[in-house]
Amino acid sequence: MTTLSKRIELTANIAIIAVAILLGAVVAQRYFFQKDSKPPTIAVGSKVSLAGVDWSRNGKTLVVALQKGCHFCAESAPFYQRLAQIAPAKGIKLVAVLPQPATEGREYLSTLAVPIADIRQSPLSALSVGGTPTLILVDDKGQVVASWVGKIPSDKESEVLARL
Repeated sequence: MTTLSKRIELTANIAIIAVAILLGAVVAQRYFFQKDSKPPTIAVGSKVSLAGVDWSRNGKTLVVALQKGCHFCAESAPFYQRLAQIAPAKGIKLVAVLPQPATEGREYLSTLAVPIADIRQSPLSALSVGGTPTLILVDDKGQVVASWVGKIPSDKESEVLARL
């Protein structure tokens, strides 16, 4: 019986070592050998299509893509409040786009105290938005001038404001 138990113990130890090596390889590949990935961006010069928006009448437009329940959107509310004050003063129209119905979007923006009057319901994928929040600066031809994906760090907010 002792020979059988020694063989079982040896087999179990070899299996444990093999699994540990395999897990170590997976972790190393995922964290150490992964290519640097930049956050997705919307290509400058690409065309934005949003039902009911006449880009030529708007001039420059800042599209603010949000989603109810997105904690980064909620954390970015103070910056969006500043944008809502600064953008119109520079002649830039603000349009909020949410996947939820416009009435829910209006309520959500109201809870965030972000005064954007033009609220549209659209699947975010229709704007090539892969994550929220996303800001898209669009010219009077409906072409992307610049875009910012994710929560913008406070030290980068001035970069956004300078592009307006």
